[in-house]
Amino acid sequence: MALKTFKPNTPSNRYKQWSTFDEVTKDSPEKSLTVALRRSGGRNNTGRITCRHMGGGHDRRYRLIDFKRQRHDEAAKVIGIEYDPNRSARIALIEYKDGQRSYILAPNNLAVGASVMSGEKAAPDLGNALPLRKIPLGTAIHNIEIRKGRGGQVARAAGQEAILSNREGTYALVRMPSGEIRKIHADCYATVGKVGNTDHMNIQSGKAGRTRWLGVRPTVRGMTMNPIDHPNGGGEGRSKSGGGRQHLKSPWGHVKGQKTRNPKKATNKLIVQGRNAKK
Repeated sequence: MALKTFKPNTPSNRYKQWSTFDEVTKDSPEKSLTVALRRSGGRNNTGRITCRHMGGGHDRRYRLIDFKRQRHDEAAKVIGIEYDPNRSARIALIEYKDGQRSYILAPNNLAVGASVMSGEKAAPDLGNALPLRKIPLGTAIHNIEIRKGRGGQVARAAGQEAILSNREGTYALVRMPSGEIRKIHADCYATVGKVGNTDHMNIQSGKAGRTRWLGVRPTVRGMTMNPIDHPNGGGEGRSKSGGGRQHLKSPWGHVKGQKTRNPKKATNKLIVQGRNAKK
């Protein structure tokens, strides 16, 4: 993926960097693999806003992605790379010999016409899904299962990759994109390669309107609000909650910066090295 810049003939074009979409080969999705996407605007079943800063944006249809890759030992051909408005990564449309089609996450450098496969007999090549015990050490992987049969849940965003670093008995040691090293059962599946659209993090929208097109509403700092609206509001001028030096809080009064993970969580025993460990 490459980024293109624009002549600064308008204020929004001065700093805008946008994708060239060079890798995209199809303009419209496979209709049979899409469903209607009903949006809530961040409201729950009683109409209360439980997830702020959501609303508006263009209409979308959700693309059904095959995160499980359950058709084992059957080769499929890549017939198109598409843009997906619901995720940062590109998706690849694949077709099996019997004519069935499905979407998978498009790894970096996957080209139209390539063959992909899943299962224990598959080679550890780009786009193939294998159990962790069949993948060579040091391989970059994505779309990793946490529990066998659940489907890929880790490293699915644009440009992400995990590294299979070691194996200990029935477990494989995987370095997550966050830097955490975690034990995952060796029977869990993962896809070889790095997720495509690697320059997504460098995109500059250029204007607030483009962010609204994506369904993101404005965010107002709590420190600029009144005391009745936010714990950090009020005070003469810039202050932390009424002129005193208090900890930054959420709108509901929870102090920010504290650890939120339960220290008694059962899966803590599977974390070999935390993401904040000194390197």
